[in-house]
Amino acid sequence: MARAGLTAERVTEAAAELADEVGFDNITISALARRFGVKDASLYSHVKNVQDLRTRVAVLAARDFAERITAAIAGRAGKDALTAFAHAYRTFAMEHPGRYAATQMEISPEVLARSPGHLSLIQAPPAMLRAYGLAEPDLTDAVRLLRSTFHGYVVLEASAAFRHPRQVRTSWERGLYALHVALENWPPSAPRLEDRPREGV
Repeated sequence: MARAGLTAERVTEAAAELADEVGFDNITISALARRFGVKDASLYSHVKNVQDLRTRVAVLAARDFAERITAAIAGRAGKDALTAFAHAYRTFAMEHPGRYAATQMEISPEVLARSPGHLSLIQAPPAMLRAYGLAEPDLTDAVRLLRSTFHGYVVLEASAAFRHPRQVRTSWERGLYALHVALENWPPSAPRLEDRPREGV
């Protein structure tokens, strides 16, 4: 019998907290059961297995992440929106590393369709970038540039990979300005680099 007071929501919230402490990939049914002081079987009344648990955490994390992002960019456009988006992104990833990792988890189309947080995270970047006058396919290229830049930055920062004495935040802010300049001066369609003639050939 399930322990009184335990619900799928409580279990998911606790798993998200555990993910922030020990890493998303390290959450298990057993570790969570110890957190509640119950046997593993008590949790199986609320989640099917560890994959189901991690999927639930991913949905919860996407909701939290999306709320942070949408609140930051509300009423903003252009450089202000870009900067607010980036700071909200970096702050969430640094404050909630387990939840952030969960948002990178691949989920099924069925789960995606029922996850408002994931849908909001998909829709927010292109909506923000339209103020720069970008249209497809440039819009998708720009979204990919931002995502790869932000994700790469927070992953490297979290692992203490930036060893140079220059302040990381200073480099971050300079990088954001560079992105703003790039977005304002987005290049027209051009031949792929590998298709261009090589010098000296």
